[in-house]
Amino acid sequence: RKTAVMLQLPLVVTAQVDLVLVLVSLLAFWTRLSRLSYPNAVVFDEVYYGQFVSLYMKRVFFIDDSGPPLGHMILAFGAYLGGFDGNFLWNRIGADYPSSVSVWSLRLLPALCGSLCVPLVYLLTLELNFSHLAALGAALLLLLENSLIVQSRFMLLESVLIFFVLLAFLSYLRFHNAPNSSWSRFSWLLLSGASCAAAVGVKYMGVFSYLLLLGVASLHTWNLIGDHTLNVCVQCVCRFMCLVVVPVLLYVFWFYIHLGLLSHSGPHDQLMSSAFQASLQGGLSRITQGQPLEVAYGSQVTLRSSASQPIPCWLHSHRANYPVRYENGRGSSHQQQVTCYPFKDVNNWWIIKDPGKQKLVVGSPPQPVRHGDVIQLVHGMTSRFLNSHDVAAPMSPHAQEVSGYIDFNVSMAAQNLWRVHISNREAESDVWKTILSEVRLVHVNTSAVLKLSGVSLPDWGFRQLEVVAEKLFKGHSSVLGWTVEEHRYGTSQEQKEREAELHSPTHIDIDRKMSFWAKFLELQWKMLTVKQEDSEHKYSSSPLEWITMETNIAYWLHSSTNAQIHLIGNPVSWGVANLSLLAYQLLAAVYLVRRRRGIKDLPDAVWCRFSCLGCVCVGGWVVNFVPFLLMEKTLFLYHYLPALCYLYVLSPALLEHAHTHLLSSAIQRQALGVCVSAVLLTVFLSYRNFCPLTYGSPELSANQLQGLRWRETWDILYRHR
Repeated sequence: RKTAVMLQLPLVVTAQVDLVLVLVSLLAFWTRLSRLSYPNAVVFDEVYYGQFVSLYMKRVFFIDDSGPPLGHMILAFGAYLGGFDGNFLWNRIGADYPSSVSVWSLRLLPALCGSLCVPLVYLLTLELNFSHLAALGAALLLLLENSLIVQSRFMLLESVLIFFVLLAFLSYLRFHNAPNSSWSRFSWLLLSGASCAAAVGVKYMGVFSYLLLLGVASLHTWNLIGDHTLNVCVQCVCRFMCLVVVPVLLYVFWFYIHLGLLSHSGPHDQLMSSAFQASLQGGLSRITQGQPLEVAYGSQVTLRSSASQPIPCWLHSHRANYPVRYENGRGSSHQQQVTCYPFKDVNNWWIIKDPGKQKLVVGSPPQPVRHGDVIQLVHGMTSRFLNSHDVAAPMSPHAQEVSGYIDFNVSMAAQNLWRVHISNREAESDVWKTILSEVRLVHVNTSAVLKLSGVSLPDWGFRQLEVVAEKLFKGHSSVLGWTVEEHRYGTSQEQKEREAELHSPTHIDIDRKMSFWAKFLELQWKMLTVKQEDSEHKYSSSPLEWITMETNIAYWLHSSTNAQIHLIGNPVSWGVANLSLLAYQLLAAVYLVRRRRGIKDLPDAVWCRFSCLGCVCVGGWVVNFVPFLLMEKTLFLYHYLPALCYLYVLSPALLEHAHTHLLSSAIQRQALGVCVSAVLLTVFLSYRNFCPLTYGSPELSANQLQGLRWRETWDILYRHR
């Protein structure tokens, strides 16, 4: 009987659907996804990101110093869904995509993220405890923002970044607003932490919003400590795990996938250490595979300088001497030049010699070189000993000259002994290892350390890099280190036989691998420190020009017509956003002064909501705008878009606050409603006006394009017919 009662029919499911949310979501998909394959040509920074997508398809290693790998992997995943094989040359903006490339799939995921930003803003406004009308206003401002539409419709990353940032704040506020008794709310906190990790993983700009969210969460946690009804320790630990530990682990996980996918040697190998390069398939690994692991007396080696970044160079000598006198009149030893050469060359080979023995071959069994041993280095092709003495270096007179010793019978004795100092030796082993060990070569007679000065020699030194020996009075970093990159056991004692041997290396099969953590730390350090040279760009701009809309970017121009796409914001929306930012700050200042004098204009709950709005929206704008004022890198208008989205949440929320708490009469509120309606209509008309520059169609005449040039600084091109 009980079973029969439980299965009584009908079974009823009740659901609530926000039709406004559904409507704005559909409109967002329509504005971002319609005719996504147009234009069928490379658009602006697609030429930049496309190269990385191709490298992913071919599993070739690369470094992008502008950000972590998650964003590139998302773009590559879209390309993979469309069957892209990576065989397209991303060499110029405007190049037509071949029929074999699915342009729609290349642009699909950024467009989806850009579309989802609209409902996310709607829901975020609701979580800030404002009305559905204010949420609709925020969604409409985002929906009709031309610059966000343009940035969403191409293979670019800003829309992906904004999506994860908005999702992080929405999830956190959902968690914060949920009842404390509900443990399921921590799933929202976990989603917030994962979204923060994704935002940082897409672009380093995501760090700004992540830090803001941590600040808001810290403030809420501080207030929580006074609640005696909760287990504060458990609550704090859960927040720390979800908002700190999980994002860190996920951030590392993006690199784990990245390094797992990119297993082949590529164009950026030279930025990495020899050990990293040797862990990749092809490239250096083809040369170093099977090399002897332990450096022994008689070993033939090439020594790469750890200071030679980003361009590598190797300790080198050749049959040319230093000038007797330099241009400034200083004298030299006139001995054989020793330099650092940025190309593979047979003159990069050196032989490790035992000072107590004459032989230049490896014994049986090999005698390994250890930390603290004294060695001599013999140049393989000229048999000159690496030497240093109390003679000023040619370009760095504060340091000692390094030379290949020649006995001129002028009472200048050889000083060719060097002590091996392995700076990264393992506790259980002090043996000098190929690729893995970073060594300092300390001159025994003078205690100076062999190093690359980084200065180019004049024509007499063939513009190669100067190598010196410098006495250290304080600790230095790995710029003094040298790594054995290529290595083999020498078997020929005679010079002619040895020269032939240097041209035909032999290998001994020994397998070497580099751990993920070592690769992760090296790659992360390189991404943060090795910066590509920034050059002036036609469309670069300053942050202050973003606020006043004095700049635009031409993304695409048709080769024969006036059809074109520009990154231009909706002028009316940007004006509303700027006014809202200024109005909130003035209003907040007035409230704070009056509250300081004991006058509370707002109930505590309303003041809390007003403050939270400022923390999230004004704070979000500040952390995503002010840092660019301090940066020296080349900046573009699209860098402002994350900050702009916060203002689009602020504007309707501030209007609702004014309508509810500042306007007392019905006439004033009706007037405000009329003004808001007029502004929204103007926003829509402005959006429609710039649609030809947003979507690249329809084609406009020269006069029509001239009419869209609202500011003299806008670079809109057209052909007269």
